[in-house]
Amino acid sequence: MAPENNKPIIIKKVKKGGHGGHHGGSWKVAYADFVTAMMAFFLLMWLINSSKPEQKEALAYYFEHFDIFQENSGLPPGGGAKIDILNEPAPPPPAEAGKTDAAGMDKLREELAKNVAERLAELKDQVVIDTFEDGVRVQMIYKEGSPLFETGGTDLTPKGKEVLRVITESIKSLPNVVAIEGHTDAARFTGRGFTNWELSTARASAARLEMEKDGFNPDRIKRVAGYAATEPLIKDNPLDPRNRRVSILIFNTHAAQPEAGQIPEPPQVTVPDTPPPSESGSAVRGKLRYDATDLPRQNKPGNGQRF
Repeated sequence: MAPENNKPIIIKKVKKGGHGGHHGGSWKVAYADFVTAMMAFFLLMWLINSSKPEQKEALAYYFEHFDIFQENSGLPPGGGAKIDILNEPAPPPPAEAGKTDAAGMDKLREELAKNVAERLAELKDQVVIDTFEDGVRVQMIYKEGSPLFETGGTDLTPKGKEVLRVITESIKSLPNVVAIEGHTDAARFTGRGFTNWELSTARASAARLEMEKDGFNPDRIKRVAGYAATEPLIKDNPLDPRNRRVSILIFNTHAAQPEAGQIPEPPQVTVPDTPPPSESGSAVRGKLRYDATDLPRQNKPGNGQRF
């Protein structure tokens, strides 16, 4: 009899799991089927929403009368409408309403330059026409010996009125909105409470009034503002007299046109009279007007008359 220590040793290994971990991959197949079905459903909803009424009627007739044993079954009498949703050409995008394109603004700039060259030959060097991001800008610039505003005041000279007349006649038939801005140089007024801010704003408003006299529609005016010396034309020399100017900005956007019968009545406005200055100056009742002797200048000795 063999001793007990000679018995063979048997090791039994048991594998656990049996389902491939997390219940196998069957759930992925089910989820893929679900996603595919949802995609097909939403595609069907999109096709139905994109169909024209006559196409929907043809589809309904087809499913109601289709017969596999009859040729051309499911078609409405007379052949019906051809269902071709995906291959129909998309309608062209509508042009942006209420806006002049870049080509139109370039044409306007050329027409303005032509009118200025033909009708303002003596003053063409005082009218600068350029473009900015949103439109065309016309600038009336001061020139020594040829001011466009009265000295130290806000009244336009005959030359200034003529420039505005030509500009107004060139743009008054257009639908574009307009802004009018006044600018001065950096030479400051002292005392009397009348600064470059008031002067630039008053001159911009005077230009507006003159344009309205020449037939410009006030509903197209977007803004009238004075910027004093904050935006000089000659940036290297803020004291340069050419910084005294009035800018007319013609935007590429159009003014809103109110419907018939909906134009509101203009409010009643009472304009107060301007109090007269001291005895050393002169004033015109109801206007902002000052003599150059009334408005001393600083930091610019020997300067000429005020634009």
